[in-house]
Amino acid sequence: MDNICVVTGGGSGMGLETAKILGKNHKIILVGRTVSKLDNAIKELKDLGIDAEAFPGDASDRESVKKLVEYAKSKGNVKTVIHAAGVSPHMADAEKIFTINAVGTINIDEEFAEVMNEGSCILNVSSMSAYMLPEANVPKEVYKLSLKDVDAFKAAANQMLQSVPQEQATGMAYTISKNFVTWFTSRMAVRCGKKGIRVVSISPGTFKTPMGEVEGEEAASFALRGAMGRLGEPEEIAKMMAFMVSDECSYLCGVDILYDGGSVSAMRAMQEDMQ
Repeated sequence: MDNICVVTGGGSGMGLETAKILGKNHKIILVGRTVSKLDNAIKELKDLGIDAEAFPGDASDRESVKKLVEYAKSKGNVKTVIHAAGVSPHMADAEKIFTINAVGTINIDEEFAEVMNEGSCILNVSSMSAYMLPEANVPKEVYKLSLKDVDAFKAAANQMLQSVPQEQATGMAYTISKNFVTWFTSRMAVRCGKKGIRVVSISPGTFKTPMGEVEGEEAASFALRGAMGRLGEPEEIAKMMAFMVSDECSYLCGVDILYDGGSVSAMRAMQEDMQ
């Protein structure tokens, strides 16, 4: 049977670049909500000689994810899942940001974990924004609701987001949702590890991707003030993601890799120097 790699948000950016690497030894299924973007990405992969196909779907819709899982399973052994789908503060309102980023991760991880075998890996894409949330402000009691009742989790999160001014809500939704991704990854790793399924996450800094362009000058300036003083290239993080899910990383589990060119380190150093 073919080894299958499912890439959500694979129509462009780091998801597509990772698919180009993993397509050397996987059949690729790209998932996204914009069919035209998927079609262009599939053509690009096929031009490289990669066996790839598209599956239009929405990670934040549980029924859509279940259909995706059934389809992927029918194509072969689901060896790798790259969950790169997500939206930034400039792309949606607070509730939608949280639903897509946080609930989408729950849906993808839980449904695929049911059909994946020993030696497989799920990689969730978070963000360096996850590291901007002070530990004292991490709403872990809200996070814990996700393990038992996703609807209660969404309701509690929305109540939390509605308690802040509207102009702050989208940024807060993004930061908390991405922090949740790293937290949920560690919990899923514990749940799946004994079955031989690794679950890991990566927190990108600012890269030269369509989402990076949407974020604009503010995100770019943060990267330029970072330790390396530049934006990242999509190929750079794609290589890291491909390595993390490979058999060479067979003992990497339950952790997040901050891959930001030293942006968070520079920010923390500046804060400490100002104290």
